[in-house]
Amino acid sequence: MAAVGMGIFLGTVDGSIVNIALPTLVRAFNTNFPTVQWVVLAYLATITTLMLSVGRLADMSGKKRIYNSGFIIFTIGSALCGLAPNIYALIAFRVLQGIGAAMIMALGMAIVTEAFPNRERGKALGILGAIVSIGIVAGPTLGGLIISSSSWRWIFFVNLPIGIVGSIMVYRFVPEIKPGGKQRFDILGAAAMFVCMLSFLFALTIGQQIGFTQLLVLALLANFLVFLILFIYVELRVEQPMVDLRLFKNSQFSGSLVSGFLVFIALSGTILLMPFFLENVLGYAPNQVGLLLAIVPISLGVVAPLAGSLSDRVGSRPITVAGLAILLVGFIAVSTLTAETNAIGYILRFLPVGIGVGIFQSPNNSSVMGAAPRERLGIASGMLAITRTLGQITGIALLGAIWSGLTMSRMGTAYEGDATSTPALIQVDALNGTFLFAVAIVMLALGIGIWALIRSRQESQIRLAPRAIDMDE
Repeated sequence: MAAVGMGIFLGTVDGSIVNIALPTLVRAFNTNFPTVQWVVLAYLATITTLMLSVGRLADMSGKKRIYNSGFIIFTIGSALCGLAPNIYALIAFRVLQGIGAAMIMALGMAIVTEAFPNRERGKALGILGAIVSIGIVAGPTLGGLIISSSSWRWIFFVNLPIGIVGSIMVYRFVPEIKPGGKQRFDILGAAAMFVCMLSFLFALTIGQQIGFTQLLVLALLANFLVFLILFIYVELRVEQPMVDLRLFKNSQFSGSLVSGFLVFIALSGTILLMPFFLENVLGYAPNQVGLLLAIVPISLGVVAPLAGSLSDRVGSRPITVAGLAILLVGFIAVSTLTAETNAIGYILRFLPVGIGVGIFQSPNNSSVMGAAPRERLGIASGMLAITRTLGQITGIALLGAIWSGLTMSRMGTAYEGDATSTPALIQVDALNGTFLFAVAIVMLALGIGIWALIRSRQESQIRLAPRAIDMDE
């Protein structure tokens, strides 16, 4: 658990630790907001496009070797990121870092699911779920503390000792479980999924820079749809598919993936924008910003393991619905932020966000992994991770574009600056509108959660009905 947890924490924290450094990187490299966003997006895009392939390869050849190789690649990538001489080199090294992170994040849940018995699965995945979510939301907190006391380069150098120790621990303690039977890799399906995901990610990120109605963006979205259809066509016909689409017939599996995706859209987009609000509007220093951002990971880390253990006893669905309901209350509160909000007001608004995600995430992970057959744990773990990172990328691109668009529309077409240089009241007004969109996303996730809860109870009654008839007879 410790070996896997270290890898997953490193992989997820580096998806968000750079967020708080974005204003610093804009100044350090004399660049702009759209360009510096690629430091985050290149990393997440690499992970998202590779994780399904990594999961399938692990189901075929074993998980330990791939997981440990990912640790080593990630550590080397971290060192190179810290040495980057310019913004473009930093983006390129983040791609290398992302390759290692994909190998780590795609397999962590699967390794733990194999290692623990079913009666402890919720608790074990609850701990990992806490680590994942803490890593995502603790990144800006750690980044703020590092930047306030040292150079931005140390947000990458700090990974090196953890990466070295983690690689040794994985080699010593993670069991080598060989999969049985001869299996073939679905090359056509993997290629179709890679192009599909890459087209979608480029459409989202380029669209917010040049506009979503431009021909290039529309062409990328069309390419995404074409290759998505091709992927589904291939998977339905190949003997050993990359993804067994029959898994989606299970409402527990599909509902959990979709609701998790939506939650991370709302959460990641919000975390991206908060450093700009706290620094530019409220005037806090980076170390103060880091401490304020800590409210979400602290509350999440306390709640998530408890929610995972509780789901082992009462089932995952009621717990996830309760978490989504609390999360909705939190986002409604966040949408009321003002230029006069103080530290206490900020904490009270974000406390239910952390509690809600903590209650939701662990049982939701357990629901996904419990619905997958043992020989598909690698791909199920990869799909769970891909919904998380895809949610992060979509949230960063979508909420970032909405905030930037609302800000610039209030300034008028004659304004030549970017969103981060507009007056504080304009930025706050745009933030409130953006967070209302996040509220709608969480409401949709809650609706899906309630639907999945009703379906699971109906399916349970159907399974129990024949037994009742037999007992009567």
